[in-house]
Amino acid sequence: MKKRTFLKLSSVLMSAPVLAPLTGLAADEKLKNWAGNYTYSTDRLYQAKSLGQVQELVKKYSKLKVLGTRHCFNGIADSVNNLISLRQMDQVIGLDTKARTVTVDANLSYGQLSPYLESKGFALHNLASLPHISVAGACATATHGSGVKNGNLSTIVSGMEIVTAAGEVRTLSRKKDGDTFRAAVVHLGALGVVTKIMLDIVPTYQVRQYVYENLPLAQLKEHFEAIVSSGYSVSLFTDWQKKRINEVWIKSRVSEGAKAVPEFFGAKLATKNLHPIAELSAENCTEQMGKPGPWYDRLPHFKMGFTPSSGKELQSEYFVPRKNAVEAILAIEKLRDHISPHLFISELRTIDADTLWMSPCYKQPSLAIHFTWKQDWASVKKVLPMIEKELAPFAARPHWGKLFTLSAKTLQSRYEKLDDFKKLVKEYDPNGKFRNAFLDSTIYG
Repeated sequence: MKKRTFLKLSSVLMSAPVLAPLTGLAADEKLKNWAGNYTYSTDRLYQAKSLGQVQELVKKYSKLKVLGTRHCFNGIADSVNNLISLRQMDQVIGLDTKARTVTVDANLSYGQLSPYLESKGFALHNLASLPHISVAGACATATHGSGVKNGNLSTIVSGMEIVTAAGEVRTLSRKKDGDTFRAAVVHLGALGVVTKIMLDIVPTYQVRQYVYENLPLAQLKEHFEAIVSSGYSVSLFTDWQKKRINEVWIKSRVSEGAKAVPEFFGAKLATKNLHPIAELSAENCTEQMGKPGPWYDRLPHFKMGFTPSSGKELQSEYFVPRKNAVEAILAIEKLRDHISPHLFISELRTIDADTLWMSPCYKQPSLAIHFTWKQDWASVKKVLPMIEKELAPFAARPHWGKLFTLSAKTLQSRYEKLDDFKKLVKEYDPNGKFRNAFLDSTIYG
């Protein structure tokens, strides 16, 4: 979506009545996702400013989906009928310092929440690379930060409020709802409209990050665990060429006392701030060179104040068991000449196991292999099956909100709790109000 379109749409969403379709688009413009690669199938976009208005819309329409910050690259949030926006439901509802939880409206972004928590002396355990995504959207698809001991962003959800297909309000919590809660957190938009989320929080902390350049791939083979465990959050960026990792970003808590060394497993300490794609300016990247700063201004790769209106790229991501990480990396590296012409950069990062049924990290500490592609779907679509074939021995699970070509049968076989999840969907949405083409093809196909 063009910046002017993004601003027009935002303006209309702030002022229009709840039951009027909202677009703010010119006649020749269509509603698109953040990257501009996906065009939504309807311009019937409604806003809700309160729980009551959400219930009203849910009861009114037989088919609808929630449209968040539009950072998905596929049709997981699409509808041919009606879309609902919670853009104005973006407030912090309550902070419980004793229980160490914060309750927020679903559409609050991490960029909004993080400075608030810092001002109160608290923090989140981790953050994604970009801070402008919404809390609800990130948790619904098990988006993640990085770190061998850090679960994805969904793992700190301790409670949620959801409007079912009947317009009823249900509240779920980790303490009282057991399996139902573990099924509902990563819900893929299938259960209803999430309106509030409660998150676990921790005391605030400071982070510093150092970047190293040109890590030999041979060192990764021999010392993978030592490398990815060298900081609180570690990211490896590579273009898969020259038998090396281009950049290693090591983010450490200041309290851990980590210090820079001139050489890190053969990689050299950077002498200036770097972008993950070295040729690009690091102006909007979070501070490096070991300069301490608050958690929310170091854990993302990009600054909180940097909210791109669009990103001309495509993204794919696959999760494999961490025990197979080196094998999986070497399998992909064999495809380097097929991948590189269409690639901006890849990122490798670790995520701890969790117990959330539809999470790609369910019951397995994982390595995420992320691809930021040039916006050429025709070419990328040819490469993805090659990648998926190489990762098949490791039963790779794709990120739900990114691009993949795995068959429904293969995808479903990799989620042992899928049938139980579908039973819960049937309870919350017996007539498929929140079903769409994506869910039909991936979950029910």
